[in-house]
Amino acid sequence: MHAVIIDDEKHCRDVLQMLIERHCPEVTIDALCGDPEEALKVIERLQPQLVFLDVEMPGMNGFELLESCVRRSFSVIFTTAYDQYAIKAIRHSALDFLLKPIDKDELVQSVQKALTQTANSATKVDALLQFLHQHVQPNERLALPTEDGLRMIPVKDITYCESAGGYTKVFMAQQGTPTLICRSLKEVEEALREKGFFRVHNSYLINLSYMHKYIKGDGGEIIMTDGKNIPVSRNRKQDFLMRIERL
Repeated sequence: MHAVIIDDEKHCRDVLQMLIERHCPEVTIDALCGDPEEALKVIERLQPQLVFLDVEMPGMNGFELLESCVRRSFSVIFTTAYDQYAIKAIRHSALDFLLKPIDKDELVQSVQKALTQTANSATKVDALLQFLHQHVQPNERLALPTEDGLRMIPVKDITYCESAGGYTKVFMAQQGTPTLICRSLKEVEEALREKGFFRVHNSYLINLSYMHKYIKGDGGEIIMTDGKNIPVSRNRKQDFLMRIERL
């Protein structure tokens, strides 16, 4: 099986190539690409059977690169640092991924899958792109007004929003202090409702990708991945349960 490695970090490319050469003799690496634009030309010219594709790259991420491919008749194995939204989208489309740093045993398993699933690869990539369009592109940002101007906030990094009167506190992944924006929670909900968010309570709007656990109760309670406990109101419980069943 002929393959191409696409990753903007040289160290990651070199390590992956070394692991493949040592543990996956069925795979021949035809090219290493650090620039997404150049990678598109390489894919078109070489027409590989397998592409190892980094999700996060400057200028053009892995999803955007796939969408730009004229022909997608190859298997894809995504390589990524932990990104909950990206992994959810990849799993939804039954595509494979490897978390960095890459484990050799997981690499071997992924390659074995690719060897048997090439025929369905184009359909799975189309399903992934459709999922992304229906929800939110990984790099999509919202321009939200704060007291000192506008702040561009990546949608995928928002974990939950909390009402603060006529204002809203926006909590972000790996950011201890929330951003206070000059919009009501209702207005924020209207902007995020179709992007994987759900209003579980009058005071809370959550990103379902960051929900760790739901605890049953009168309305119930959600534990987020950062440990935050968020109540579910009784009148929203049924709609919430129906919504998460579709995830």
